[in-house]
Amino acid sequence: MAEEIIPIPNLGLPQHLFTLISPTLAQLHDNARKQLLEGIKADKMAPYYKLVSSAGALTSDPALLESMEKDNEEELKKLDERLAEAEKQEGESEISDALKARANHLTRIGDKEGAVAAQKLALEKTPGLGSRIDINLPKAERFIEEGGDWDRRNRLKVYRGLHMISIRQLKAGGALLLDALSTFTATELTTYNEFVALTIIINALTLKRVDLKKRLITAPEVISVLPEIPILGDLLNNLYDCHYAKFFVALATLEQTYLLPSRLLSPHTRYYVREMRILAYSQLLESYRSLTLESLSGAFGVSVEFVDSELSRFIANGRLHCTIDKVHGIVETTRPSLKNAQYDKVIKQGDVLLNSIQRLSKVLY
Repeated sequence: MAEEIIPIPNLGLPQHLFTLISPTLAQLHDNARKQLLEGIKADKMAPYYKLVSSAGALTSDPALLESMEKDNEEELKKLDERLAEAEKQEGESEISDALKARANHLTRIGDKEGAVAAQKLALEKTPGLGSRIDINLPKAERFIEEGGDWDRRNRLKVYRGLHMISIRQLKAGGALLLDALSTFTATELTTYNEFVALTIIINALTLKRVDLKKRLITAPEVISVLPEIPILGDLLNNLYDCHYAKFFVALATLEQTYLLPSRLLSPHTRYYVREMRILAYSQLLESYRSLTLESLSGAFGVSVEFVDSELSRFIANGRLHCTIDKVHGIVETTRPSLKNAQYDKVIKQGDVLLNSIQRLSKVLY
């Protein structure tokens, strides 16, 4: 049975804060403000309350702040007394537990500087490998290789996957989330439905069409969640079944209802939507040697002018392998040579290497 990890700190609160400081999400502000304040009160997060109040997300309430600060001080005093008692009369295990309790308290209330220092101290005094993995994520991979258990290995995949997505390494991040799909237990990070939704969104872009059916569309975990998030079913199935007009509608809906409001995905929304459009155009064009702009626009449910503008931009950037015959209104596909592509790649990488060597020689000599 997987060990339950308490969500410390409450990672739902930064999402509510993101919503509140985003002017474009004004329709969600009332609920986000309520949820954020309730979460802060529940964990008595005085330091975090001061932070969000200074950012203008919440109206400062001096009485509330004073009350929470008093509670924080009393709890910290109890924890310090417990630690002192453990150091005088008990062993390493009890001292470690007292240090972790103190560190978790500072983490829970949002005292970042105090929490980081306390967690580092707890790590130094913690003997068990499993507990060291829980405390120190940056070194968790090395600790796991030394003997981490099955549950922590799977949790680490989720942690790493979310980090990869946050820095736009979507292929690597999507693969990690997909590997953890059937064994997900990291509920301290996100809910199960949100995890499955994120896995679908990222892998819809990065998986090949044959793998899309095998690993996503027919996956029991995905099938169980899609009725609750129907827009993701529309996105997946219309892309796979080549219903491109419906796919474009689903993509636009997903952008407004899920991508832009997400703290994790919002910075990557334009990139994601653009790449999904390129994927759909490429998938259709691969089936034909040529087709008219009119039939192409009809397939995607948009105007001829829109398709012409989009294709022109993607062709100029080397993202689509086709040409537009504007006189006859025809798009002709061009099959790139693999050898030529490899040659171009070697030339480009060689130029980069030579430029780096030249800059280095100037520094050295």
